[in-house]
Amino acid sequence: MPSILALDQGTTGSTALVIHQDGRVLGRGYREFTQFFPEPGQVEHDAEEILRVTLEAAHEAIAAAGEVPIGLGITNQRETVVMWDRRTLAPVGRAIVWQDRRTSERCRELRSLGREADIRATTGLVLDPYFSATKLEWMLRDPALRARAERGELAAGTIDSWLVARLTGGRVHVTDHTNASRTMLYGLAARAWDDELLQLFGVPRSLLPSVVASSGVVGETDPVHFGRAIPIAGIAGDQQSALFGQGCVVPGLAKNTYGTGAFLLANTGQTIPRSKRGLLVTAACGPRGEPAYALEGSVFIAGAAVQWLRDGLGIIASAGEVEAMARSVADTGGVCFVPAFVGLGSPHWEPEARGTIVGLTRGTTRAHLVRAALEAMAFSSGDLLAAMIEDAALTLTALRVDGGAAANNWMMQFQADLLGVPVERPDNVETTALGAAGLAGLALGVWPTIEAFLAGRTFTRFDPVSHPDEREARWREWHRAVGAALAWARG
Repeated sequence: MPSILALDQGTTGSTALVIHQDGRVLGRGYREFTQFFPEPGQVEHDAEEILRVTLEAAHEAIAAAGEVPIGLGITNQRETVVMWDRRTLAPVGRAIVWQDRRTSERCRELRSLGREADIRATTGLVLDPYFSATKLEWMLRDPALRARAERGELAAGTIDSWLVARLTGGRVHVTDHTNASRTMLYGLAARAWDDELLQLFGVPRSLLPSVVASSGVVGETDPVHFGRAIPIAGIAGDQQSALFGQGCVVPGLAKNTYGTGAFLLANTGQTIPRSKRGLLVTAACGPRGEPAYALEGSVFIAGAAVQWLRDGLGIIASAGEVEAMARSVADTGGVCFVPAFVGLGSPHWEPEARGTIVGLTRGTTRAHLVRAALEAMAFSSGDLLAAMIEDAALTLTALRVDGGAAANNWMMQFQADLLGVPVERPDNVETTALGAAGLAGLALGVWPTIEAFLAGRTFTRFDPVSHPDEREARWREWHRAVGAALAWARG
């Protein structure tokens, strides 16, 4: 029976899974890579290191599985931009990461010029440094790079484009609709690069990849990578891949992914929704991997706050400690932590916000800080869901969850209590990689339908048990803390 290799290239690490036709994970590999912070608010990655660790993870997964899969699906951190030489395939510099805020001033300038409404109408996105367009514009400020780009010597794209280019030896330069929709250069209705936006940001069309379907063969890997050529048959941005992997392929179904950031998406089918509450409209996938649309809310820092407690403050040794620490205290001791290290995303969109901790006393312990960090993931996700319910008139009976932090039983119960609706966690929380496998497997006939792909899934359900009065009191406390972060940014 055939299997698919799924490459999940994330913000802090790369995961590879070999997925059997019956849904079992036959092999897994994982590697972290370096985060670069050249200046406050700037975040960069080494694209060559990303390629290396992704291949290492893939080889580990294939070795564990004991077989070479028949196809490959790729899912990736979105908005992060790489530029490389078409001939040598060498990057011209580090990748600029989605978290990077160096173009905040440029976004403010465009806003003052009245460009935001038109950009939002065309792309479904808000004018923010989060997206790729101003990052590409910043790279092309170098006259030498711009000249090379205009001569057609350079290529650029999000991480999916970079991996496909390198895996195929430079023969293929593509991206899919879901990733293209995160660049702020792509027209949602036209499903194509937008000439007016390309001109506004000074991005030559020749620099950009062709836009292809999320499910379908786009090329083959060089045999040197896996011992033989493997067709690349699925591509999707990580959040849209997780939406597909959760089976949220028809209107009204929603999922939340707790990773480096937290991302809540609700499928809206073939309808392009309009948000009045700071949510994004993005491309998604339908039941066959065909283009569809979704509403999305983005929390820039979720699991990364726990990583900061580990690496920045040294108050925990590993992320595995945090559930027991959160349970060890009755509450946060009055501490609220708003981890806005790189600004606030939906629904606030304040790039100048920074991490804020309020309510500290002499009795505050590291357990209180850890619990406050976990609660922040749940609160910020709840803010997104409230906005989404109002925008899309969503009737939510349960929230499906995935990502690393979804394995934390304490946090999932806390999330259910905050929302007042059940939380459902699948047996395999790595649905981002599963989605990429599903998109590739549908194209290659491994699964004839989405129903066949999803067959046999089981869920752990967390039902809310908190009293509504208690829930409301905690929400008021959280919104006071967010107000403090916003006051600092805007004062």
